[in-house]
Amino acid sequence: MMFFVDTSVVLAFYRAEARSARAQRFLRGLKEPALISNLTEIEVASALGRWVRMEEISDADASRIHAVFESDIEEQCYRRVPLTTGHYRQARSWLLTRKTALRALDALHLACAARLQVPLVTLDASLASAAATFGIAVHRV
Repeated sequence: MMFFVDTSVVLAFYRAEARSARAQRFLRGLKEPALISNLTEIEVASALGRWVRMEEISDADASRIHAVFESDIEEQCYRRVPLTTGHYRQARSWLLTRKTALRALDALHLACAARLQVPLVTLDASLASAAATFGIAVHRV
């Protein structure tokens, strides 16, 4: 089965945190590459920069995490889903309902899962709640 994995799961996989074991168990157990969007790469880079600035990790650790993530992409542990106009339109439509606390970038991740008709895997409770509101299957790890 294919799964669209949001950035919260990817980050937990590479950086030791309370949810890392769950993220690692899930991703390592997949039989097919996890689906991510191009946006995931931007969000990973942003998180690494924020963690370095907040002195949560060293610059060397950020570089190591990024290198391993990029290597995993090259080794096809992930399959990139390019964002299209349809994704942006769907995300905008959901945001305009004003029914959830869905954030813009999360709306794009959700649109990817919805358009691919695959479950969204997230560690973000707010995103999982929005997915349920819009009828998108969520796989909690």
